[in-house]
Amino acid sequence: MRDLVYYVAVSLDGLIADDEGGYDAFLVEGDHAAVVLTEYADALPGHVLGALGLTAPGTRFDTVVMGWETLQPALRAGIASPYPHLRQYVASRHPRPVAADVTLTADPVTTVRDLKCEDGLDVWLCGGGRLAGSLLAEVDRLVLKRNPVVLGSGVPLFAGVASAAHPFSLTDVRRFDSGVVVEEYCRA
Repeated sequence: MRDLVYYVAVSLDGLIADDEGGYDAFLVEGDHAAVVLTEYADALPGHVLGALGLTAPGTRFDTVVMGWETLQPALRAGIASPYPHLRQYVASRHPRPVAADVTLTADPVTTVRDLKCEDGLDVWLCGGGRLAGSLLAEVDRLVLKRNPVVLGSGVPLFAGVASAAHPFSLTDVRRFDSGVVVEEYCRA
């Protein structure tokens, strides 16, 4: 059984993107980047890996699940398959054209449950907030790259969550001079 890991950058006020879906306020450079480039290189888009002269190590994730809005920045940049080194699933309530190596799912909960039962590396939930809210009961671990910025409004870490509590236990905290804090949680 593999885990669903929600690995995402987040602001101090719990937002994963601004009102337009942008994440330019999050720090890319700094001493925390070593974590991204080593421990979580599987979660880098293919074009970024190529620009850095890197290949995905295939040690953490072999599958990514994302919402349609999360895919949009890549599509606007002309990138139909942002994570070609991973199995890619995109949640959408409507049929849409996608690249041949991208699987569209109208039922992300069933898809994730099926993926978690397969052999392999962990499944990465990369966003967005509505999808994360719908999958909260399936999330086994959280890895939050908390950035030292308040966005004020935008896309919440979990959107549309019912009022029932979903407890997690803090398992690790790493602080960086950049101001970024990497927090790791597992389901309690």
